[in-house]
Amino acid sequence: MTKSLEELELQTSDVDLMTGIASTRAIRRYKDEPIPKRDLRDMLFAATRGPSGSNRQTFRFVVLTESEKAQAAKAMIAKSAQAMWNTKRANDGYDAGSGAKAQSPKARMARTMQHYVDNFANVPALILPCFIRYRAPTSSEGASIYPAVQNLLLAARGLGYGGVITGFAGAVDKEIKELLGIPEEVFIAATITLGKPVGNHGPVRRRPMSELVFGDTWETAPDWAIDPPGTRHTSAGPPKHAWPKKEG
Repeated sequence: MTKSLEELELQTSDVDLMTGIASTRAIRRYKDEPIPKRDLRDMLFAATRGPSGSNRQTFRFVVLTESEKAQAAKAMIAKSAQAMWNTKRANDGYDAGSGAKAQSPKARMARTMQHYVDNFANVPALILPCFIRYRAPTSSEGASIYPAVQNLLLAARGLGYGGVITGFAGAVDKEIKELLGIPEEVFIAATITLGKPVGNHGPVRRRPMSELVFGDTWETAPDWAIDPPGTRHTSAGPPKHAWPKKEG
């Protein structure tokens, strides 16, 4: 006899926690496969276990898959994604300099992003993490929702899925809220796509620990801030001068 979802235990993963943290890439290409309800249940369960200030649990997750309304929301955000990427591609010069070389990291990223926004309306699952504000907005309120988002992405990694966080719903915030019945005062904190990856997860590339972890003096790394063997690095990142930039 087939068990109901209520009878199915939380699935386990062969990916240990540290490996998951070190290898959960931003996945933007997905197989054309729906996500089974049990997998959605387990990934969103992990998300709802995230911490929040005073354990108020002010996060909510709107999950859009195959319904008519979900398809309309995906299409709406897809248009926003395409417009935002076109602007960024031009403003950041993705087709200039090294971007003109087909195999350069810049050119590969441009192709990946173009494929992503062109196919955004067809992603298997679109998740809108929402934050219910109970006071005036603060610069730290994201601490009560983004840890839950990371739980979601790590759970997806463990179950063989992949995803990426974007802000593509921001430009159509009002329209999306009207379509989905989300109260005006609720903050849509991100736009997350999920699906079975085309390709694989793998070691994420970041700057060396010594550039990111300091001891008791700013920009001075402790002697233990040493990357483990096999770590891959990138030089990507913001300018070293913090905002606002000092004059003179």
